[in-house]
Amino acid sequence: MSTNTVHTSPSLKILRDTGAVFQRELWPVVRDPFSVIFSLLQPLVFLIFFSPLLSGFSGLSLADSLQWFVPGIIVMSTLFGTAMAGSNLLFELASGSHERMLVTPVARSALMVGRALKEMVPLTIQAVVLTLIAAVFGFRPHLPGMFLGLVLLALFGIGLGALSYALGIASRKRNWMFWGVQQALLFPLMILSGMLLPLATAPRWMQILSAFNPLTYLVEAERSLFNGSFADPAVWQGGIAAVILAGLGLVVGIRMMRKSI
Repeated sequence: MSTNTVHTSPSLKILRDTGAVFQRELWPVVRDPFSVIFSLLQPLVFLIFFSPLLSGFSGLSLADSLQWFVPGIIVMSTLFGTAMAGSNLLFELASGSHERMLVTPVARSALMVGRALKEMVPLTIQAVVLTLIAAVFGFRPHLPGMFLGLVLLALFGIGLGALSYALGIASRKRNWMFWGVQQALLFPLMILSGMLLPLATAPRWMQILSAFNPLTYLVEAERSLFNGSFADPAVWQGGIAAVILAGLGLVVGIRMMRKSI
């Protein structure tokens, strides 16, 4: 008598494991959506108080200022949200739940990719809510461009989230190192990207540093896409920056995840 054995291909197993990890990580957000609402406070403060100041500073109308400002705020929300992802892993490392996941047959790459994908769900919801609120004051996004912009943000967020997880694993015995490295990089990247203020009148040394900041190209790509300027070179430049960061983040993150056994 012969028996048939069903073999699951490695790629299919990784996809299934990624989906399982994604659902596991997303469940706390679904169960307690207040965390998504609370995380909206910071970008809302910038939107309500900073955009009128920018309008007065630039001489543009509030609606025109929002066309420039809102895409940058959405990128900022993604930046802070994904950069904080490693703190959740630090908590799991301290409580021992991460070690319990490692003894399961789940693929190590799925542990990283599933976690990184989960980070984009609340951030996408935030982006939509911010867009709707800004629309009340005259913001008019180009909807197909906005959709493509969110895709680029997802690539960027997956890469940065994976790097944040990798930093969490590397600093699991020294939690202060995670926060020190994060804060040392986060605000310079934000300021030098021009997401809050244009850098056209900035000192030359800041403009040079901005040219080496991948976030600069993503911010410019988002502004072009949200305004429907698909032919703008900033779009493909931002796309390349997002793809490179996603690839780098996943490579580093998966390697660190495999070493965390």
